Amino acid sequence: MILLPLPKHLEKGKGHFLLGLDTMIVMKPACPEGAAVYAGMLKAEIADCTGFNPMVTRGCAKPGDIILDIDPALEEGQYRLDIGTDRAVLCGGSLNSLGQSVQTLRQLVRQYAGLLPVLHIEDKPDFEVRGFFHDVTRGRVQTLPNLKKLADTMAFYKLNQLQLYIEHTYLFREIPELWRDETPLTSDEILELDAYCHARGIELVPCLASFGHLYKLLGTRTCEELCELEGSAGQEFSFWDRMGHHTLNAADPRSTELILGMIGEFMQLFRSDKFNICADETFDLGMGRSRKAAEEKGRDRLYAEFISGLFDFLIKNGKKPMFWGDIICASPKLLKSFPEEVVCLAWGYSEEQKDTEIRILHEAGTKQYVCPGTRGWNNWVNQLRYSYENITRMCGYGRKYGAIGVLNTDWGDYGHINYPAFSVPGLIYGAVFSWGDAELGFDELNRQISILEFGDASGALVDCLARVSDTAVFGWPDAVMMKEWAQKGRDTEEILQKFREGGEEPFEEAKRRATELQEELFRIGRGMDSRTRPIIACTAVAIRAISAWNEIGRYYIRSGKSTCPQAEDGSAPEKTGRLLADELERCLYHFKVSWRENSKEGDLSKISDVFFWHADLLRKEKGVR
Repeated sequence: MILLPLPKHLEKGKGHFLLGLDTMIVMKPACPEGAAVYAGMLKAEIADCTGFNPMVTRGCAKPGDIILDIDPALEEGQYRLDIGTDRAVLCGGSLNSLGQSVQTLRQLVRQYAGLLPVLHIEDKPDFEVRGFFHDVTRGRVQTLPNLKKLADTMAFYKLNQLQLYIEHTYLFREIPELWRDETPLTSDEILELDAYCHARGIELVPCLASFGHLYKLLGTRTCEELCELEGSAGQEFSFWDRMGHHTLNAADPRSTELILGMIGEFMQLFRSDKFNICADETFDLGMGRSRKAAEEKGRDRLYAEFISGLFDFLIKNGKKPMFWGDIICASPKLLKSFPEEVVCLAWGYSEEQKDTEIRILHEAGTKQYVCPGTRGWNNWVNQLRYSYENITRMCGYGRKYGAIGVLNTDWGDYGHINYPAFSVPGLIYGAVFSWGDAELGFDELNRQISILEFGDASGALVDCLARVSDTAVFGWPDAVMMKEWAQKGRDTEEILQKFREGGEEPFEEAKRRATELQEELFRIGRGMDSRTRPIIACTAVAIRAISAWNEIGRYYIRSGKSTCPQAEDGSAPEKTGRLLADELERCLYHFKVSWRENSKEGDLSKISDVFFWHADLLRKEKGVR
């Protein structure tokens, strides 16, 4: 029996409950109107797994029915599930906790179909907030249907908060210059997603970069004067610079006016009483236009005064402010000046993450979420082992220091190239360890996720995915930085030197493992549910891309210089530059196909530019094939 997250209290009985043609899903009179959504989810799960299509009704139940009820004796976040030999009874202390009991029964139906084991479960989560934070700015803007699919996955694993990170990918009415070359989310889409999430017990919290990381906003002719550093408009695009610079001039009152206008428009779309202003990584603060103010007040106070103005506006409008804590942790005494409604988000993504920032915030008496990560950014496939280690560690810190929530992050640095499904295991890690302090090792949890989420009878899929990222030697960040350094006239040899020191053995070993993983992947696919089998093709695309870039990195280091087609000893590399360029473009074609299955165009053209730059460089080889 696989249940994710693991229930706190489970008693197994004898016998089974057999679903029949006459089984009905009965909502008792105490069930609020929203219970019909959960009943519908259960009905669909039963239909998928058994072929039966039970009717949903309200009123009195009969033997053989599934009963949904609200029990006022239960705590608001607590649920109970009783499966007897003649009925199943699901109770919650609230509508949302009733929904949690439905998700547990759905997981059982997915495994046992119409022959459910007799059992008793009582359960409630450790953390009130168990969230997922998804980047829809730095490359990939998922379509509304796929964002709804994300919400469905979250609900299935009992997550209850979703944040979508936005810098410039929302269609603000008054700033068309901001999104004119983007494929932004619209107000219609946000409103529809908000309603969809709410019906599934998920709070969609607005999240808007409001201080740092404002590359597109401060690169417009309209707003360039508000950038801390001059010359922000008209710059050539850079994956690195859009994260490293473009901070608002906090000393200019027009900066506050601009951001409050954007927040005021955006917050109206959400029923949530929270708003995340981000305000992180303000690297340029006090380095340019606000230098004089920073020298007079101090950078830390200038920072605090600016975000305090945003806090006051939000609180007056009934919103609880949230912000990332990386800057304020350097001056924790300033936390005392913030309103008590403010929640600080303590992030840390290392597999060996320390508790320093979380401890600082705790000692300052600040409400906080701990924020681990899925480790997908900059990678073709998520680094799942590191993600597991990071998430378990951070959730442990959250318990130790009394955090009120866990917000598991899925950033998209350098274009968000990883396929969305590759972040799902990390999403589930967060769901499992924010619900309870379960003792589930990496290998065993991956086996369970493979079976429950991906319908993989072998239980080997997630383990296979976890090993794919290890095959990357010349990675996507290396390819990006070579292009961006070269375009700025910087010598790229520094990037290649680290590979020369390791020799060619890592490339040979990666090639061997990639071949083995490709074969293993297709063996696994034969025993998978057909509905989840598309992940096999997407993983194959990722493996091919990793292999292609490895071959290109190997070609570069054998060439002695990135622009030289011959190795230093005069011999020809294993493949010619022209052949490698051809392979790169074939990989890109398949990557585009998989991208467009679930995402708007987003930064796909910018990702393509990296492929094209290297392909053109590789074709500088003299002669023909």
